[in-house]
Amino acid sequence: MSRESIQQSLKLFIVLSRAQRSINDRVNKYIAEQGLNPTEFAVLELLYHKGDQPLQQIGGKILLASGSITYVVDKLEKKDFLVRVACKEDRRVTFARITEKGKEFIESVFPEHEQGIDELTSILTEEEKMTAIDLLKKLGKHADGVK
Repeated sequence: MSRESIQQSLKLFIVLSRAQRSINDRVNKYIAEQGLNPTEFAVLELLYHKGDQPLQQIGGKILLASGSITYVVDKLEKKDFLVRVACKEDRRVTFARITEKGKEFIESVFPEHEQGIDELTSILTEEEKMTAIDLLKKLGKHADGVK
C-alpha cells in the first residue's frame, strides 16, 4: 500500500468516526430527554418493531454485550415498559415483550426521534444518502470479513 492510500484510509476513519459521534450525540441527547438511555431505547424500539424477542438474542440485534441485557431489561421492567414471558416450548428461553405502556411511550416519542434523524441527514440529497448507504455497507461487510 502506498503512503497516500494509508493517509486517505486514516482520514476516512477519522471523518467517519467524528460524523458518527456527532450524530449519536444529538440522537442520544433526545433519548435522554425522554428519560431513557440509548440501550433502553434500542431494546424498546426493537420490541415495538419486531415483537417479542428471546433475551439471549437481543444483545446481538442491538449490538450490546449479553451481560448488559439483564440489567437493561430489569430497568425497563421496573418502568412497566416490558415484561418477561417464559417460552412454553423451552423453559430455558425467556422472551421480552413490550407492554401497552411501552408501546404508548414509543409511539409518543418515535415520530420526533425519526424526524430528528431526518433533520440531521437532510444536508444530503436522496441520491447521496443512497450512495452513502451503499458505500458504508460495502465497508462494513469488508471489515467483517478481514481477519
